[in-house]
Order: sequence, then structure tokens, then C-alpha cells
Amino acid sequence: MKAASPKTARELLVRYNLHAKKKWGQNFLIDDNIIRKIVATGQLSQEETVLEIGPGLGAMTQYLGEQAGKVVCLELDADLLPVLQETLAEYNNIVIRQGDALKTDLDRLVTEAGGKLPYKVIANLPYYITTPLIMHLLEKGFHVSRMVLMVQKEVAQRMTAQPGTADYGALSVAVQYFCRCTIKFFVPPSVFLPRPEVESAVVELVPLAQPAVQLEDEGLFFQVVKAAFNKRRKTLVNALANSPLAMDKSTVTRILEGLGMDTRIRGEALSINRFAQLANAIYDNLY
Repeated sequence: MKAASPKTARELLVRYNLHAKKKWGQNFLIDDNIIRKIVATGQLSQEETVLEIGPGLGAMTQYLGEQAGKVVCLELDADLLPVLQETLAEYNNIVIRQGDALKTDLDRLVTEAGGKLPYKVIANLPYYITTPLIMHLLEKGFHVSRMVLMVQKEVAQRMTAQPGTADYGALSVAVQYFCRCTIKFFVPPSVFLPRPEVESAVVELVPLAQPAVQLEDEGLFFQVVKAAFNKRRKTLVNALANSPLAMDKSTVTRILEGLGMDTRIRGEALSINRFAQLANAIYDNLY
């Protein structure tokens, strides 16, 4: 039974007396053409392990099971486990686990389920936790070789945005520090049940062998980035002075001048390389 159809999805929800839970941002994929495109983007082989976060009714999981050697599913909603056990019953290479991805050691989850490192992550992410979950995947140093993620279109545009654009922000810098990120295609609301009110996009993230820039202190770098975008209309001098860093304006001015930057510059104008130079200069000044 293929779960990737409106008719099957509705029948499953009725049979198990379930409905999409708005609090968890549940929008089930019901279009096999879109699913095929997502799975193809993952470039899977029979030797590889895939982690799917939020399998829902198992529509995409079925296709993953046909393409990958091992599929590990992590589903937050315990009510969906009986559905998954039915839709995935014929696949002996799929393991279903219940849990919160934000609180899970994903490497351990994969290996304990019989999967191999490194692994790929393919997921239709709930919109309400998209950014925290992406940062969890990036910051924890999990052994992930590629990510293919369905996200809200606006988030995808922020992830790939360049300096000087309206979409450029802290998420842009963070993602591009860890990964090469590409928007692969856009997805209309009509391929989901229920239909979301926004468009979606599928993004591919390939972790870099080394972070995009060299830093004296990674934590300080992200503090500077966060402060710079916390109030976008503030100049960097004012943003850093009014941040938890609480730097003296004259010190920030001197550092910017030393880097050849305009003292009236705003964070949205700085490339990731310029943010790295600024953070390293602040580190040298503080330590």
C-alpha cells in the first residue's frame, strides 16, 4: 500500500481515528512525484543509511526503503507509530523509533538501529521547529554526509541569502558556515494534507570538510553574528554596544577602522568572511 496519495492518507487517518496535529506542524506529503524528486536529490545507494525525521504516515519512507540499504525513522508523535507499522510492514530494512529529534543523539540512534556512519538525513521538517532542528543537525557534529530537507520557502531563501539582501541574517551565516546549501526546487501547498498556507522548498545541505572560515572562538563568532542581526537597523557599533558583549562604542569603532570597515556599517552588509575577521579582532582585543 502506497501512502503517497490523498485517498490513502485520508483512509489511514480515519481508520486510526487521527488528524493532523497543528501544534506539531503536521502536513503529510501525498504526492509521489514530489517524493521521488526529494529521494532522487539524496543520491542514495544500497550501501547507505538514511535517517528520516518525522516520517508521518510513511509515504516518503517507503521510497527511501527501496533506495537505501537502511532507513531509520524518528517520529515524535507516538499516535502515528501504529500507522507506520502498517505502511512499512513489508520493508525489513526500515527501523521505526519514537522520540524528539531536538533531544536525540542522532549518531547513537542510527548505530543502535543497525545503521552505518556517516548517514544522510532526509526530512519534511515541521515548520515550527525548522530553524532549531537545522541548527541541532549542524552544531552537534553528527556524522551526516548530506541533508535533503523540506522547509518553508522563506526559510530556504534565508538559508541561501547573500549579504546586502533582505533575507540575509543570522541563519544565513550559520548555515553557510557549516554547509554548502542549495535550493533544489519549490513545492506548492497542494501536495500536502492538510494544505499549509505557505509554499515550501527542498534544500540540499552538504557539510563542509572544514568550516567556511577560521575562527579564534566559534562561540564568540556566533555571539557577534546574533548581536549584529538582533536589531537589523542598528549600526554594528550600536548593535555590539547594546548586546550581551556590552562592548564600548569607541572600542568597536577602533576595531572596525582597523579592519578598514565603515563605522556606520550594519550587520546585513557583512559577508561571512568579514564577520570572521570582526570576531577574531574582537577576540584579540578581549584576550
